[in-house]
Amino acid sequence: MNELSRRDMLQMAAGTVATVCVPALTGQAEELSARPASKPPLRVGMIGLDTVHVTVFGKMLTQAEMVRPEWKGLRLVAAFPGGNPDFPLSKNRVAGFTKEVRELGVQIVDSIEALLPLVDVVMLESVDGRQHLEQARPVFAAGKPLFIDKPLAASLADVREIAALGKKHNVPWFTASSSRFSPGYPELRTNAEVGNILGCDVYSQARAAVGHPDLFWYGVHGVDLLYSLMGTGCELVTAVQTPYTEQVTGTWEKGRVGTYRAIREHTGKTGLGAAVFGTKGIARCDSYYDYPSLMSAIGTFFTTGKSPVPVDEMVEVFTWMAAAEESKRRGGAPVKLADLKG
Repeated sequence: MNELSRRDMLQMAAGTVATVCVPALTGQAEELSARPASKPPLRVGMIGLDTVHVTVFGKMLTQAEMVRPEWKGLRLVAAFPGGNPDFPLSKNRVAGFTKEVRELGVQIVDSIEALLPLVDVVMLESVDGRQHLEQARPVFAAGKPLFIDKPLAASLADVREIAALGKKHNVPWFTASSSRFSPGYPELRTNAEVGNILGCDVYSQARAAVGHPDLFWYGVHGVDLLYSLMGTGCELVTAVQTPYTEQVTGTWEKGRVGTYRAIREHTGKTGLGAAVFGTKGIARCDSYYDYPSLMSAIGTFFTTGKSPVPVDEMVEVFTWMAAAEESKRRGGAPVKLADLKG
């Protein structure tokens, strides 16, 4: 789906989508989970106002008619526009989205340092993943729970450094695609008629962006969905790329196999879907991206301090994509995830 066309998803934010199914959470931040119901809403801050996500999430966190129980205790109060003049999707949009966020009644500040004292939790929304590590550093240092929108970073080294910072400062954080939580997909993981999942095929739209490995930029939506169904433990990745598609096959421990088909933008019909193959049966889902379900996961994370995705899984998602890049460089040769050094 084209980034600009996502404005159409604003209607979905008004509550017109199916019931959200959010998986069990892991991790702990006692000071957040112990908040009494009588406490004022958690103050949310945003970094990076150069993606349509900021207006989608901004309306959910400022307009009472959009509030769901999962984010009822949150309020977007301040934002730092950020932006990168060397990245077209940022340069051409940061001013417009900043205006829209300001019109929601949100205070606009001129630095991350000015933002942090005003907020309790942070959503890092900068569209250029190359900025995420440096923008996350002061947030971790300040002890603020952090959601980092896709892509987590533009290199495996940055991904690992972000994970190390979270551990060093003992600050809960997570990243995820909305595909992981979109209605229909969480249910595949627990479908009794499927049994134990032996394999999974996922497809989604893909496109490239300046400074980002191919799959990191947009293929992450499909790969994150694949991991939400297969879990961690992939050992070997093989990738083949043509002008039309990129096909990546991963071999998990105990012989399980998961594949991701990245459909190149403008080359054919695109979409989002998954099929799971189990010990008892086969099931599939073709739901599209759903922002309210992701916001519900973010809201639950902020109010409990528990990440819905384990850190090792978030890191392995990007290790898998880095292995796919290496496999392509080697002409489709298999690459062991364990051999990647970041």
